Amino acid sequence: MNDRVLVTGASGLLGRTVVQQLLSRGERVTVMQRGESGLPVLQVRGDIADPEALSLALEGVDRVIHCAAKVSLNGPPAEFRRINVDGTSALLAAARACDVHSFVHVSTPSVAHLGRAIHGDGAQPADPGRARGQYARTKAEAELLALAESDSAFAVVAIRPHLVWGPGDEQLIGRIVARARAGRLFLIDHGYALIDTTYIDNAASALVAALDTCQANQGRAFVISNGEPRTVAELLERICRAAQEQPPTRSVPASIALRAGRVAERLWGESEPPLTSFLVEQLSTAHWFDQREARSSLCWTPAVSLEEGFARLADSYGTRVDPPSTATSVPVT
Repeated sequence: MNDRVLVTGASGLLGRTVVQQLLSRGERVTVMQRGESGLPVLQVRGDIADPEALSLALEGVDRVIHCAAKVSLNGPPAEFRRINVDGTSALLAAARACDVHSFVHVSTPSVAHLGRAIHGDGAQPADPGRARGQYARTKAEAELLALAESDSAFAVVAIRPHLVWGPGDEQLIGRIVARARAGRLFLIDHGYALIDTTYIDNAASALVAALDTCQANQGRAFVISNGEPRTVAELLERICRAAQEQPPTRSVPASIALRAGRVAERLWGESEPPLTSFLVEQLSTAHWFDQREARSSLCWTPAVSLEEGFARLADSYGTRVDPPSTATSVPVT
């Protein structure tokens, strides 16, 4: 292929995996992030809101996959806005000025999560006014900005991967394992909530598929996942077993956990607390998504099942585990 793809945030697990998949099919790739990516591609190190760095990163680029973001349960509101909103706005403007024709914006289902249970929804409209937490609010604003820029000459698609995980993941897997080792991992309402997750390879391949179908889907947002909902209790057990840690046995009522999360948010201020009200909502309410429209429109299906994903996770910790004898599952095709 003669064109070039820019991937932002390539030092993160998702960005890195996207780059590896692009390289495996012969794409020419440039990456941009603040640190060292370690990838065998053209690299620009700089801030996402820096016009000079953006201009350099976009040289010769025709397509963009925008993974860079500030991802945290809490933190200074100005930093979330600078990276997630202002950085996205700057990248969009620079990309259009450089004649980029396809732009994939990595979003999150939390841009439309209002605290209620989700049973088989599609991608609902992003709602910054009611999204929970600084991360979700700023990502909702960024998604609206990105999709508003979309037209026939500059096609933008937003992809919302849900709970991405896999070997090397520190955002979800690392935190769960660390809490299990410290004896601070517990269930909320016995972990009965049914939720979707996305294995890292599948999240990355969905972004690549979105790049390929960007013109046909311009202006649209899609939630993607493995389409294999499991209870929170089962997911935590499988993760802990893979890491050779004891799964949680204690359960706390959601009402008590929610109050504790709100207290922690006040006490920790702009630092990241061990528990937040948003995290409690995520762990105590069902949220799984209808994948039929996303798979049809993107011409994409996940290649790695949850079973294979957990086997790979166990391998990364040096152990394999047998699947549990029973599982709560609602396949979504």
